[in-house]
Amino acid sequence: MANVGVLGAGSWGTALALLLEKNGHDVTIWSIDKKEVEMLNQKREHESKLPGVRIPDEIVITNDLESAIKGKDFLVLAVPSPFTRSTAKSMAPYVTDGQIIVDVAKGIEETTLMTLSEQIKDEIPQANVAVLSGPSHAEEVGRGLPTIVVIGAKTQETAQYLQEAFASKVFRVYTSSDIKGIELGGSLKNVIALAAGMADGMGYGDNTKAALITRGIAEISRLGIKMGGKVETFSGLTGIGDLIVTCASVHSRNRKAGYLMGQGKTMQEAMDEVKMVVEGVYSAKAALKLGKQYDVSMPIVEKVNEILFEGKSAEDAVNELMLRDNRSEHSSLPWE
Repeated sequence: MANVGVLGAGSWGTALALLLEKNGHDVTIWSIDKKEVEMLNQKREHESKLPGVRIPDEIVITNDLESAIKGKDFLVLAVPSPFTRSTAKSMAPYVTDGQIIVDVAKGIEETTLMTLSEQIKDEIPQANVAVLSGPSHAEEVGRGLPTIVVIGAKTQETAQYLQEAFASKVFRVYTSSDIKGIELGGSLKNVIALAAGMADGMGYGDNTKAALITRGIAEISRLGIKMGGKVETFSGLTGIGDLIVTCASVHSRNRKAGYLMGQGKTMQEAMDEVKMVVEGVYSAKAALKLGKQYDVSMPIVEKVNEILFEGKSAEDAVNELMLRDNRSEHSSLPWE
């Protein structure tokens, strides 16, 4: 049994806290928002983000960051990606040498092009940083529906320790050494999911969705492999698996935001209606910059950026994608 601090009381942090508590661990949830802490302690339910799922009385909910970190066997960092660096900076004075931090958010910092684990390590060099990713919507994990994810860590010892801590009869956990690939797959799929949502909002069909998913993973893989990720990762749970669920699920905030934009709403109107951080919007510019830096063709990412930040209509973007120069699907395959 471990003593665990979960930093971030949103839907994903709360769902993982429930999972860990059911696994027999002592769990503390921290939130920066005092009103949120008061509400959760009073109602023992996150009515807006995880409705209908009760938080057991055994889980401590606090606004005190130091008490949520000190003495914990490992920490789960579950704040939205735009707040990863600032939260890590606040955590740093309390994190001991070698203390494990499992990042469970997904994103890339636009200014530095760092992944989230790199940001955490930059602010907390003494930490042992791991990641958890895969097709895993909080709404389903919180309800105990079968889910499979991947833990990425620098050492097999850390990965297997976390695997044992998180694994249950409804939450299967694989391990991987490819932290870079896991994080890139998890971050970039949010950008593709915006495009998939836009297509749905415009009334396009299954053919369009399948094409976006397939060509989307091609873009993600091309960039990810050039950046040091492994091809196996992009064909697995944290690559194509996570992309499928985020492009197709009614729980996906990125797909929902894209859907609203496909219906004619502006980016800001869509984000306001979703009422949660739409991480694909924050990762889109970084993805475009990485594509240019590594000289990788990313036409879907390019069009999403034009829609988000340059005023291009989703319909025009689709037309431009469809009318690109004809080419072979896999240029590496030889002809007779």
